Amino acid sequence: MFSIPGKQAISMTPAAAVQIGKLMHKGAKKGLRIGVKKGGCAGMEYTMDYVDAIDPNDEVVEQDGARVMIAPMAQMFLFGTEIDYQVSLLESGFHFKNPNVTEACGCGESIKFEGM
Repeated sequence: MFSIPGKQAISMTPAAAVQIGKLMHKGAKKGLRIGVKKGGCAGMEYTMDYVDAIDPNDEVVEQDGARVMIAPMAQMFLFGTEIDYQVSLLESGFHFKNPNVTEACGCGESIKFEGM
């Protein structure tokens, strides 16, 4: 939908692809659907759900056995985003490097886009 020929809508680091692939196979899921919704202190939040079916309107990105689907309403907000998976002493989880974000709250869970 919001694509540039020859360029994927989002990218995954090798660590993210490995983790997404592991969780897909463990739960026998078709992939990870990401999106955005209203909420949080900056106005928007990322959503992530492992799903059993691919919506025909989803933008699908596959890399190294990992499959990510972008919900239709989120495609314009997530285009160009890199998904990473980081492990530290205190926490582990997915991190989004999104060039479309204009502001984020201190906790890093809530984001804002230009014009929102």
